Amino acid sequence: MPAFRTLDDLDVKHRRVLVRTDLNLPMQDGKVTDATRLVRAAATLRVLAERGAKVIVLSHFGRPKGPDAKLSLEPLLAPLRQALPGSTVRFAPDCIGPVAEATVAALAPGELLLLENLRFHEGEEAADPAFTRALAALGDLYVNDAFSTAHRAHASTAGLAALLPAAAGRLMQAELEALGKVLEHPVRPVVAIVGGAKVSTKLALLGNLVAKVDRLIIGGAMANAFIHAEGGEVGASLCEKDLAETARAIVARAAALGCTIVLPVDGVAAAKFDGAAPRRIVPADQVPTGLMMLDIGPATVARFCAEIASARTVVWNGPVGAFEVPPFDQGTNALARAVAEATRAGRIVSVAGGGDTVAALAHAGVVDQLSYVSTAGGAFLEWLEGRTLPGVAALEAAIQP
Repeated sequence: MPAFRTLDDLDVKHRRVLVRTDLNLPMQDGKVTDATRLVRAAATLRVLAERGAKVIVLSHFGRPKGPDAKLSLEPLLAPLRQALPGSTVRFAPDCIGPVAEATVAALAPGELLLLENLRFHEGEEAADPAFTRALAALGDLYVNDAFSTAHRAHASTAGLAALLPAAAGRLMQAELEALGKVLEHPVRPVVAIVGGAKVSTKLALLGNLVAKVDRLIIGGAMANAFIHAEGGEVGASLCEKDLAETARAIVARAAALGCTIVLPVDGVAAAKFDGAAPRRIVPADQVPTGLMMLDIGPATVARFCAEIASARTVVWNGPVGAFEVPPFDQGTNALARAVAEATRAGRIVSVAGGGDTVAALAHAGVVDQLSYVSTAGGAFLEWLEGRTLPGVAALEAAIQP
């Protein structure tokens, strides 16, 4: 795990602290529909305010091409105040320049200020040095609490750490510690569950995991490419048949590294992606013509759950069936419950992440029962792929002499 400062290493009293959060929340008709990220971000903001800091909140929202009233952060002011009861939270209609400077200057210790959307300025995504210096001039210290944007080498995610004393916020710290626990210093055996639709989107992930885990469970439509590569019949199932050689290479590399790949042995097949369509349980390598695999079958559920039961560490990315449409959610739900039960019993450490994975765990009603669930999406996936994340690297570099 990278070495970095945390909030506990900073003296923040009466200091101006720039906090990079991720408040890129889902909105509809100007109202937040899911405040999960905001609620999580509040932990760091609350600690800083309670310690007497002047807290300046930085975030992006959407992909604006210059200032755009529809992508303003101002609608987040009310939910931010709700998440921080008793705190004074102000708003500045720009993130640099005279207006931002004057609003920062008026802050009292313990107060918070939400600056306008960073991406209203081209310099944010371009990591423009002048823009980065303008942001840095507003603060004395920098805290990165946005692991979900750490894979971006932007001004506010990586540049500021080179100009100000820098530390990880509570959410960033929790993400890095959780991921370090499952991939860098895990208790073995380690089982990874990887699902989803396409092998092509997760080649780097699979390549990294076979070198780090003891058993790799592959489910979802991506498993069909491996079954096809072994000579199985997948019927009308979604299958990247052109990646058969790639699948065989992954299996061979896993064997050479002592990692066992576990594939479905049966599945739930139907002629249409329709919950009301007639369904059949078929062998995973003998799917009849015209039918498609839409979920793992009961024998596969039993096999995958046995692997989970024998594990001490589980990392999960991607559902193992079309969970969005019942009853094709049953396999993913069963695995989710098995991971949650083993976690509650203290038998495993479990970490999961990725948008579809979080949605699937929420659908199964266990999203808060794993050791850690990351909402980071792309950053979580890139970390599992073994890539260096600029935002994390910047925090690590900030403590070097």
